[in-house]
Amino acid sequence: MAAPTPIFDSAFFRSALGRFATGVTVITAERQCDTGNEPVGLTISSFNSVSLDPPLVLWSLSRKASALPHFLQAERYVIHVLAASQLHLAKRFASGPQSGRFKEVALARAPGGTLMLADSDTAAWFECRNLTHHEAGDHVVFIGQVESCDRSFSQPLVYHAGDFDLTPSTEPLSDL
Repeated sequence: MAAPTPIFDSAFFRSALGRFATGVTVITAERQCDTGNEPVGLTISSFNSVSLDPPLVLWSLSRKASALPHFLQAERYVIHVLAASQLHLAKRFASGPQSGRFKEVALARAPGGTLMLADSDTAAWFECRNLTHHEAGDHVVFIGQVESCDRSFSQPLVYHAGDFDLTPSTEPLSDL
């Protein structure tokens, strides 16, 4: 049975979805290449919890994203919940070449060895095994099994109505 044609266009749908405030995350992993492993990362606001037992989370990525093949192949990744003070990281990992995203960014390893940002301001982080993924419309939904995590008491960065919003920041809001 085919779904009925919506009575709204995609711009209106996107605007309606923007009324739901979400957290902002940066997800990091490594891709294998001829010269060894290289970092890969991106900004995502489609993060959510799935289950406490076992601990599962989800996030989604556009099927057009250049990083999609790398995350489909990654064994593990780290999801960083950004603090309000980390607006610069949200902007940095939202666009541009992968190599530029990591330039002069301190990196570390999570307990399981997965590449992560070495920034103590991060509100929380989750090291995940790439459990499964599902194609859904124009996105791929990733489900990760959390193997380790940590949190701070930093106020989270929030994305609302198409912009970074609602939480104090030391930087001006974006022009996006």
